Amino acid sequence: MSRHSAAPVETVIVKKYPNRRLYNTETSMYVTLEDLAQLVKDEQDFMVVDAKTGEDLTRQVLTQIIFELETRGNPLLPTSFLRSVIRFYDNSMSSTLQHYLDASMRTFISNQERIRDYTERAMKDFSPFAQMEELTRQNVSFFEKAFSMFTPFGGYFTEPKDERGDKKKK
Repeated sequence: MSRHSAAPVETVIVKKYPNRRLYNTETSMYVTLEDLAQLVKDEQDFMVVDAKTGEDLTRQVLTQIIFELETRGNPLLPTSFLRSVIRFYDNSMSSTLQHYLDASMRTFISNQERIRDYTERAMKDFSPFAQMEELTRQNVSFFEKAFSMFTPFGGYFTEPKDERGDKKKK
């Protein structure tokens, strides 16, 4: 789905230690939830595993990142949506909802990319200055024609012009 990916990238393994610290095995550095959020934005795949047991903790860490982002004052997820999601946890349709939400998000991203591409192409061809220049030319032409019809001195001070507005040859 990525607009930017040219070649498949390998999944970065992040180890989570009992002291809650996260260690990026690719860079050999400790990382924060913000660092992992940036990896998501950069479309870099990663997997968070428990350093002792090897258990996959990716979903929990991603949920924690969303929680952190939601509490910063610019929430994305509506309260009614969050309540609906909670209601589905004990519902027999929960697996269906999971697939539906995933497909909906992929479709949304695809449409967003198409709209962005369309807008970029449209804006490349759009030149407000060229349009203003053409309007100015039309207005000047209109006023020249209007003034030529109302010559107060019978055309004595203007040179005769043909239908295109060019001076007539004598």
